[in-house]
Amino acid sequence: MSTIDATMEDSGAVVRPKAQWKQLGPVEQEAAVHEEVKKMQRLPANSGYVSHRLRVLNKILQLLSIQRTTSQDHELELLFAGLSI
Repeated sequence: MSTIDATMEDSGAVVRPKAQWKQLGPVEQEAAVHEEVKKMQRLPANSGYVSHRLRVLNKILQLLSIQRTTSQDHELELLFAGLSI
């Protein structure tokens, strides 16, 4: 078992089904993303997995903080779906 697998198991993360992201409000979505960022910061910084996931999480935070177009809303949904957090 890798360090990442062990850390993810120990984190007690709550995995939300993809359909529920639309039901969460922006505040709850942002809180979930910040929680995931904190988890990633506990993992080895030189991990390719961690650096990619942090880029995706930062993109999500950026999209959550702006007035989005329809295409940006779609991109945000795809990013959330790909994370499975």
